[in-house]
Amino acid sequence: MLGVLIIQLGTPDAPTPEALRPYLKQFLGDPRVIENPPWYWPAIFQLILWRRPAASAAKYARIWDKVTGSPLLHWTKRQTDLVQARFPNVPVRFGMQVGNPPVAKVLDEMIRTGVDRLVVLPMYPQYSATTTASATDVLFKCLLEQRRVPALRIVPPYYQHPRYIDAMAKLITDELAKLSWQPDHFVLSFHGIPKRYTAAGDPYATHVTRTTRALIQKLGWKRETWTQTYQSLFGREVWLKPYTDDVLEKLAKTGMKKVFVALPGFTADCLETIDEIGHESRETFQHAGGETLHACPCLNDHPAWIDAIETIVREESTGWM
Repeated sequence: MLGVLIIQLGTPDAPTPEALRPYLKQFLGDPRVIENPPWYWPAIFQLILWRRPAASAAKYARIWDKVTGSPLLHWTKRQTDLVQARFPNVPVRFGMQVGNPPVAKVLDEMIRTGVDRLVVLPMYPQYSATTTASATDVLFKCLLEQRRVPALRIVPPYYQHPRYIDAMAKLITDELAKLSWQPDHFVLSFHGIPKRYTAAGDPYATHVTRTTRALIQKLGWKRETWTQTYQSLFGREVWLKPYTDDVLEKLAKTGMKKVFVALPGFTADCLETIDEIGHESRETFQHAGGETLHACPCLNDHPAWIDAIETIVREESTGWM
């Protein structure tokens, strides 16, 4: 039996320090995320687990919905349900690399129900060892515990897949149509990674550039109207540049009053999109003299994105379905 497994990064179970501590321990303990840490990392790691949970919990509390809870979990559930409707005879499930429901549990349940051919969709359009490889690490470690390992097809990075680009362009066009004002500038913000990771061979920056090029061509934006940036910095080392907040501050100081920020690297809204861009980066922009920052929602359950997922899954399951 064929099955489809969607893998997303994950989310804490609640916006509390108690829930954030094990979540951060698992996330920051991933050697794909913190690669070749300095010798003093164990001490820093313990300090982070002591101090950071309370600060992170406060941020999560700002985005936590009273009914649906974690936005990332809500949208991942929604995406899974909509994709399941496109494949009524194929079990479609999702698992989280960090937190619940864990990939191991979901995978075990799928194999026990008879899945022997599995299409795996990491929810990262652009490949990075910190995300895509981390997802497959979790998957393969789970399979080590299985007696019957299903045949696997892992969806390759889809950073310039026509349906993904179409979905992003449609999302942005639809969101712009809702505005009563015209942006002075567009920012395409992607999650950052340390620069040394790309120097070691990670293709992420190249994939980001190709996504940006394809998306801009689709949207028809003039070169002077947009800037591609990187956000979500962590630690003191140099990350991929330009940094989103630095660009927003510069735009404000050069007289740009209204900006539109799209987030092509994120397939579902989460802390980094709703709070980091929609709250913290907006404050940075306004404190520097800007007036309005509109954070475009992520792909979430946009029909064009669900269409794209269906197409990608059908392509990868050729001969199986």
